[in-house]
Amino acid sequence: MGEGRLIVTFVLLVAIYLYGPMFMKMTGVTLSVPFGLSKNVWLFLLATPAVFYGGWVFYIGAWRALKHGIFNMPVLVSLSVIAGYSFSVGATFFFKAQVFYEALAMLLVFILVGHWLEMRARSGASKAVKALLNLAPPKATVIRNGQPLEVPTPEVLMNDIVLIRPGDKIPVDGEVTEGESNVDESMITGESMPVNKAAGGKVTGATINKTGTFQFRATKVGADTALAQIVKLVQAAQNSKAPSQRFADVAAQVLTISAIVFGFTTFAVWYWLAGATLVFAMLAAITVVVIACPDALGLATPMAIMVASGKGARHGILFKDATALEEAGRLQAVIFDKTGTLTVGQPQVVEIVAEGGSVTDKELLRLVASLEQSSEHPLAQAVIDKAKADGAALSAPTQFIAIPGKGASASVDGRKVLVGNRGLMDDNRIVLDGLSERAKALEQMGKTVIYSAVDGSPGGLIAISDSVRPNAKQAIQQLTSLGIEVAMLTGDNQGLRIWSPKNSASRRSSPKYSRGRRRRRSKRCKLAACGSAWSATASMTRRRSPKPRSASPSAAAPTWRWRRPMWC
Repeated sequence: MGEGRLIVTFVLLVAIYLYGPMFMKMTGVTLSVPFGLSKNVWLFLLATPAVFYGGWVFYIGAWRALKHGIFNMPVLVSLSVIAGYSFSVGATFFFKAQVFYEALAMLLVFILVGHWLEMRARSGASKAVKALLNLAPPKATVIRNGQPLEVPTPEVLMNDIVLIRPGDKIPVDGEVTEGESNVDESMITGESMPVNKAAGGKVTGATINKTGTFQFRATKVGADTALAQIVKLVQAAQNSKAPSQRFADVAAQVLTISAIVFGFTTFAVWYWLAGATLVFAMLAAITVVVIACPDALGLATPMAIMVASGKGARHGILFKDATALEEAGRLQAVIFDKTGTLTVGQPQVVEIVAEGGSVTDKELLRLVASLEQSSEHPLAQAVIDKAKADGAALSAPTQFIAIPGKGASASVDGRKVLVGNRGLMDDNRIVLDGLSERAKALEQMGKTVIYSAVDGSPGGLIAISDSVRPNAKQAIQQLTSLGIEVAMLTGDNQGLRIWSPKNSASRRSSPKYSRGRRRRRSKRCKLAACGSAWSATASMTRRRSPKPRSASPSAAAPTWRWRRPMWC
């Protein structure tokens, strides 16, 4: 509707301009007026729909504002347009004077462009809300009267028992009552590693079940779910205004009152003191009122926000609100979340350490990947992907046995293969010798280590981690060159917070790890925290939790206290 209103008003403006005095002076061309009408009457016929249809949205806004005693931009626009139009109608039919049809149409087009840009930005935010709502599955399988029943997700009731199968999206928040599985919670936490869920575990709506089948009791449904709360925050942000927009509103109030005062003052000076005619005094007063309307102010702020947010979207940056957009220009420090921001966000094989005696690196990867084809462990796919990328010919495992909490065993091409954790190796009396020290070093660097044995002898180690994004180095260097301090926030151990030379550009361009090494600041600074699930503009102060966070994705995060929250 806003776009149609703008188009109609713009077309009428072009027609008015072609018959107006400015076009005649610039080109020397005089167009003949149709139907034998006078020029002012023809301009009146063109301007009237532009004034009433194009400006109607501002008249409604002005009426609502005046009912509450507010003098805002719509009030000033309405005052300027109605005053100029009324005088022009009088000059057309009752007395001779300059008309304002061309200026009024131009004013309305400028303000409507700003209004359209603002509505377009809000429409983009509405699409983002719809995308969030679509994260939840449309239907859910609930257990009622002992039988599974598929119902629309909005019809899931509190305390309903919901059945979740492998690959299903979880419809609502709840607590696991039966079964066990691994759940991908990256939509909420940004952590790439699926989290194990057993009886008593909490599950969140819109997250994805990876492996097993389980049932959970719905504890939060409808507007109470975590996803609904996120949507609510985004919708609230749409109605927020940037500081510059709030300043423009304040300026509009001052200008509105000033326009009225100076309009009457101009009329009084010319009519009573200077002795001018009534028409000339009215013309001078109306000119003051029309010129006082800040069409540039109404256009510049929405256009600046639209261009900046559009450019950010093209680069994958979404701003929560206009305040966040303005504050981003005054940042002094940026803290990055590690997982999914500086890293790829998917577990990948980063190192293979073969024992050397029984198997080579390539053979070890092939044997382990062949076994993992029958495994439901969340890390299994990372090993399989690495083997396929290296062109390994995988074999079908036989005699596969899953060992809960330890790993698995199978026969691959006639060779007995064990894959799992250190406990599985100890249970089978596999002597790791020098591999133990290497495994300890890898674990201290924050990597997940898979142990393996082949035919009763140690096979080697496969280290899995979240790889650094290829463009992370360039991004950090660009921020540093702008004088912005860069830090990394992670719950991993100290070894992972210091990037290795293999994965980082250098200590100069790597993020400074934040825990224990971040210097305290006595001054407040503009700080943005960018990552999977949160962001802030704040003073760099925090409250540490009593226990340090472990490297486990499911471990509780430290409690951070931010001031003046801002998402980007």
